[in-house]
Amino acid sequence: MTVELGHFALVLALFLAALQAGGTWWGLVRGNAALARLAAPAALAQFACIALAFGALLLAFATSDFSVTLVANNSHTDKPLIYKLAATWGNHEGSMVLWVLILAFFGALIAYGAPRLPQDLKLRALAVQGLIGAVFVLFILLTSNPFLREAIAPFQGEGFNPVLQDPALAIHPPLLYIGYVGLSVAFAFAIAALWKGEVDAAWARFVRPWILTAWAALTIGIALGSWWAYYELGWGGWWFWDPVENASLMPWLIATALLHSAVVTERRETMKSWTVFLALAGFAFSLLGTFLVRSGVLTSVHAFANDPARGIFILGILGLTLGGSYALYAWRAPLLKSHAVFAPISRESALLFNNLFLTVSAVTILVGTLYPLVLEMITGDIISVGPPYYNATVLPLMVPLFMAMPFGPLLAWKRGDLPGVARRLMTVTGITVGGLVVGFALLQVRDGLALLGATLGIFIITGAAKDIFDRLQLNRISLRRSWNRVRGLPRSAYGTALAHAGMGILIMGVACAGNLRSDEVAILGPGETVSIAGYDVRLAETGELQGPNYIAEFANFDVFSESRLVRRLQAERRFYPAEGQATTEVGLHATLFGDLYVVLGDRQGDTDRFAVTVAIHPLVRWIWAGALMMCFGGLVSASDGRFRIGAPRPAKKATTKREVEPA
Repeated sequence: MTVELGHFALVLALFLAALQAGGTWWGLVRGNAALARLAAPAALAQFACIALAFGALLLAFATSDFSVTLVANNSHTDKPLIYKLAATWGNHEGSMVLWVLILAFFGALIAYGAPRLPQDLKLRALAVQGLIGAVFVLFILLTSNPFLREAIAPFQGEGFNPVLQDPALAIHPPLLYIGYVGLSVAFAFAIAALWKGEVDAAWARFVRPWILTAWAALTIGIALGSWWAYYELGWGGWWFWDPVENASLMPWLIATALLHSAVVTERRETMKSWTVFLALAGFAFSLLGTFLVRSGVLTSVHAFANDPARGIFILGILGLTLGGSYALYAWRAPLLKSHAVFAPISRESALLFNNLFLTVSAVTILVGTLYPLVLEMITGDIISVGPPYYNATVLPLMVPLFMAMPFGPLLAWKRGDLPGVARRLMTVTGITVGGLVVGFALLQVRDGLALLGATLGIFIITGAAKDIFDRLQLNRISLRRSWNRVRGLPRSAYGTALAHAGMGILIMGVACAGNLRSDEVAILGPGETVSIAGYDVRLAETGELQGPNYIAEFANFDVFSESRLVRRLQAERRFYPAEGQATTEVGLHATLFGDLYVVLGDRQGDTDRFAVTVAIHPLVRWIWAGALMMCFGGLVSASDGRFRIGAPRPAKKATTKREVEPA
């Protein structure tokens, strides 16, 4: 009965979303305020209905109700509870219900959590959100109904992909959906602004927290997927330019560009048309990722579904979204012209430079992702575009961007002083050169790409610190006045510095882990040792163990450094009988400066000898530490109270120096 109630709630949510979209639009067009104001209660009721539907699905998985086809196909009684619950969204149908749940939640937040948002803008945005919700709920009901029943319920389910039975993968999809849906909110505000024919500083200020939230969620979601691939798949990599990985990276790049463009629109009321363009593009890239993951055109461990009918439906949604939104943009964009001017050397120009490289990078990745699909469709030839293409095209675009990052925040609005900024960065340059000398001379690092990445990382980190240092005037005023500036500096300034510093840490991790990695492969039996980078790794013992829903071969390894036992690692090869699949569980010895990574390979015949891979990954954890810092910086910026108080006041000509300069 609970399942049928969930199905009914989903059908009701479709009608409520249609009312939210159509009723609000009709009320605004006809000037019927009472009808237009139905948007808010409809948004709240829609969220309640979808939450009820998702709760019913969650309960079915938690109780192993195999009379539900989705549960029978994606769960098993022997699975731990956390993975039973994660299986709710670890499949196409359930993940789409979670997708629309987050969308409805954000709609409810717009309706009731933004009291200072102008009523006209709020209603228009809610109408667009309702239309998106109606289309996707209709998609679920027509092609992806999660509440279908089995004629005869099986005694056991078919299980769940073992490589997805992992804590990181349990929360990875919801975080990505928060990012994708957050971009749908920016899209809704952009359509609302085009509908109204007005984009101003207030609009940019109201939309920035949504962009920041989406960007932060995408950042940590992508990082969790990378972390999972590193320790779960057993090949020791964290990024492979998989098409589905690219599908999440492209919206992140556009969101990053949008975030910086919105700052210009808020502060200077320029680049308005471009900001709206990026808001539309961000959601379009999110829909493209949805299509790639669910259409069956790609084969990947990340892919959810391979039903062409679903793919055609999503492709239709993508086409209507792109066609409709950009037709509206072409019609209304002339109304968004700005008369603000700025010099080639200014903060506006620096942010425009940022946008140029980010968007070109996203388009470059898009070409590499879609080219094999288009070629196969036209000629029938099957090719793959792998890391060499992306490393040769995307990474060179990133280097100038990274080099420019410390300059942007130090440049003045409208007209900047580049030589003056360069002089202010002399200390930063000195620290960077010092770090380069240490890496080259003392640490004996000779790899050019590793040194370049470390240099850029140090330059960005110290540049972010320099920006905060100058804002607080620690070397020019008393400590008491500096402390007052600490308390008065906007949170967005701290958030920006944290995010930039996190990017510097991530760059250092990527450069060093990618170029200084070392590997040793050996056949080991109990008591035998392999040496690598100052470590001696000895196979101590082997055996078998029984897990909750798997059986495993394991090997314990003793790790020695200078004849001193550092720790014991356990590596496993697990087999899941219900799914008929095997996975690898690596042994990891993590330190601040690198990981010792041990993988248990195949047993050699009937002996106790195994193929063993031992690797050293220098600074690899800096990748995820940097991403975590970036996410935290985005959330700190989003919490800035200025985003909830409306448009900024026009700047007054001051006769005295301001105590605090907003970010």
